[in-house]
Amino acid sequence: MTSEPLSQKEIEDRLAELPGWSLDGGKLTRSYRLGSHFAAAGLVVHIARTQDELDHHSDLTLGYNTVTLAVHTHSAGGALTDLDFELARRVEELAPAHGVQ
Repeated sequence: MTSEPLSQKEIEDRLAELPGWSLDGGKLTRSYRLGSHFAAAGLVVHIARTQDELDHHSDLTLGYNTVTLAVHTHSAGGALTDLDFELARRVEELAPAHGVQ
C-alpha cells in the first residue's frame, strides 16, 4: 500500500465504495452512532488497534454514543492515499459488531 496522493478520480471512485463516508476539508470522514457510550468506547478501542496494525492513525473522537473519524495522510502533505481508504474499509468491517445504528 502506498502513501502517494490519490487523484480526484481515484478518490471519487473509492468514496463511492464506502457508503456513509464523505470528504470534509480534504479529509475522509464518517460518524457512527451507537446504542451506548460503552459500545462507542469499544468501537474506539478496536479502531485504535486497527490503526496500530496499519501504522496509520486518524483523528478519532469519542462522544457520548458517537464515534467520528477524520482521515488523511500526514506524510503525504495531508492528501488522501491508499492508506486512508484501507483504514476506512477496515473500520466499516468493525462497525456492525458494535451495534452501529
